[in-house]
Amino acid sequence: MTTITISDQEYRDFSKFLESQCGIVLGESKQYLVRSRLSPLVTKFKLGSLSELLKDVVMGRNSELRVAAVDAMTTNETLWFRDTYPFQVLADKLLPEAAANKRPIKIWSAASSSGQEPYSMAMTVLETQQKKPGLLPNVAITATDISASMLDMCRTGIYDNLALGRGLSPERRNNFFEEVGDGRMKVKDNVKRLVNFKPQNLMDSYALLGKFDIIFCRNVLIYFSPDMKSQVLNQMANSLNPGGYLLLGASESLTGLTDRFDMVRCNPGIIYKLK
Repeated sequence: MTTITISDQEYRDFSKFLESQCGIVLGESKQYLVRSRLSPLVTKFKLGSLSELLKDVVMGRNSELRVAAVDAMTTNETLWFRDTYPFQVLADKLLPEAAANKRPIKIWSAASSSGQEPYSMAMTVLETQQKKPGLLPNVAITATDISASMLDMCRTGIYDNLALGRGLSPERRNNFFEEVGDGRMKVKDNVKRLVNFKPQNLMDSYALLGKFDIIFCRNVLIYFSPDMKSQVLNQMANSLNPGGYLLLGASESLTGLTDRFDMVRCNPGIIYKLK
């Protein structure tokens, strides 16, 4: 029988490892999260205990195990059209403004998790094109995540009823998905064509991703230390075209982290424009 308890020292050591790998700060008393996320790996990798797994991860004894552990800890809950207003702002303000530049519009979904955010963006683009024919030039959405397993799931674009029921209206479900059996549905090709999924650790350089008009980095910074938040935000400022926009999660702000943006009130919601 495997042991699922971990000591305070094991937790501290793993927390330091995780922050060094991807910037995520676990903080105090998140042992339950480590146990729930990593316990399945004990069986998968045929280890005797969670303590043994944590020791192997921290000591770097098994590179595949290290990747799997980071993967498990960085997989976060998400839903379609989360908070609603960012996608309204995208349709009503950001896409028309970017279209005025008369060049392809580039959007980045940072930390795309299981794909709901970038695919929600793509649906918003298609709806806008339908409502305002000729308004939008070519639109390309780059979606990134640190998790290889999440990116694989994103690329298939197949979701079960539980995932489909979180934030997706019946109308959008009918318009943008097709049945694949077993109660699952697949994102239609016209949606998938707009999105390109790539691996990206937000601690690394973004230079190879190119420049963007709009960046969604929502509900990501809450997991990072202040220094890491500042680093990410300043790198994102460097990744925006002049006059580009950054959208954060509802509970996130730039206060004390960077002075590269002006706050724009959209009623509802707040977005940030590159100075």
